[in-house]
Amino acid sequence: MAAVELDKTITIALSVKDRHKSATWYADMLGFALIYHMDEAGWSELQTNTDGVTIGFGEQTHPTPGNAVPVFGTPDIATSRKALEDLGVAFDGDTETIPEMVSTATFYDPDGNALMLAQDLSK
Repeated sequence: MAAVELDKTITIALSVKDRHKSATWYADMLGFALIYHMDEAGWSELQTNTDGVTIGFGEQTHPTPGNAVPVFGTPDIATSRKALEDLGVAFDGDTETIPEMVSTATFYDPDGNALMLAQDLSK
């Protein structure tokens, strides 16, 4: 049995210079549909052609190409984080929350690859 409960969603997070331009490119080139732009959070999200999989763009002045972060949805981020921490998994700082949107927590696999948990607070 898994250490944490995940829902059936995953977001692939990419850092980009211009979220709006990237969203248009992914829509035009790959047929992805815009879900929303949240300008105050510097985040945009598109639905891919795969159920439960979205792609998100975090705007950065100097993005790092190839640095995709899988973001795993969880129904209870506090419980999931504690379960992983109890097993010795390293986290990068505190859980961050954007009220009525999302709570996220970045953690690392044994090779130092960044992964993230996210709890949707908009529902």
